[in-house]
Amino acid sequence: MPPDPILRVEDLKAHFPIMTGVLARKEVARVRAVDGVSLTVNQGETLGLVGESGCGKSTTGLAILRMQPITEGRIIFENADISHYDQNRMRPVRRRMQMVYQDPYGSLNPRMTVASIVAEPLVVHGIGDRASRREKTASLLELVGLTAEMAGRYPHEFSGGQRQRIGIARALALEPALLICDEPVSALDVSIQAQVVNLLADLQARLGLSMIFIAHDLAVVRHVSDRIAVMYLGRIVEIATRDQIHANPLHPYTRALLAAIPIPSPAIEAARERIVVTGEVPSALNPPSGCRFHTRCPFVMPLCRVDDPAPKRQQDGQLVTCHLYD
Repeated sequence: MPPDPILRVEDLKAHFPIMTGVLARKEVARVRAVDGVSLTVNQGETLGLVGESGCGKSTTGLAILRMQPITEGRIIFENADISHYDQNRMRPVRRRMQMVYQDPYGSLNPRMTVASIVAEPLVVHGIGDRASRREKTASLLELVGLTAEMAGRYPHEFSGGQRQRIGIARALALEPALLICDEPVSALDVSIQAQVVNLLADLQARLGLSMIFIAHDLAVVRHVSDRIAVMYLGRIVEIATRDQIHANPLHPYTRALLAAIPIPSPAIEAARERIVVTGEVPSALNPPSGCRFHTRCPFVMPLCRVDDPAPKRQQDGQLVTCHLYD
């Protein structure tokens, strides 16, 4: 019997109310940023979470960490339902789940040295004394490909890739079981992205980490993920292994994302299937009725406009939310 997943998310919703009035505040609408997300992450597994900007990927990550209030749903981490934990109960849980942020420039305090930045989680949680924290910081910097001699420098003295390595070292300071990486390479030069992705893949294997890797680039996600969840307008539309996603994508949106990845072979590029998605992503303030993708889907049917499809498990294990597979 397989072990329980380290993380199970069930029908997670994170809505942002829009209020009006000064004295008598009244809710007039809701932004449905995350609107019914369900997923699992197994021990030692990397789950890629992909989709266009604004689809709710980052909000999902923040909600899982309880850094964003949730409206409905359950978050079960290491067999404990943390959905309604207050700050005191979340404190020990935060040692087990950490985040690597998108912007390596904005996520590091420019007035703190690297040593202080990396050791800060240890100080906050009261772990070790000054000497042991100094030793731990040096080992963490070595782990992410930096040197202990860099500990006395400030963030402005480093390149973008080096700053992201510092952010990764800080996230690993408490020896977490789950690492959520929120587009950790999107703000970096292309030449540096591969280095950081390879570093994360190596750390995941060496430390036995479970990881959620959030990105909008399927090519990057494929390199580091075991399974991939595709998200559109607040919902998961397909979940499958990385090989299944690339060999046999089922949902039209997944197929469109793959079609947008250039292939460095003119013959293959000319022969492959073309699925073009037109128009803009609808507003999460007023999502379309029925299937949320129907306004842009090249295979739309009348049923899609009125009936919201349920996730369907296929024979090969792929999970897809689309009326084409009813």
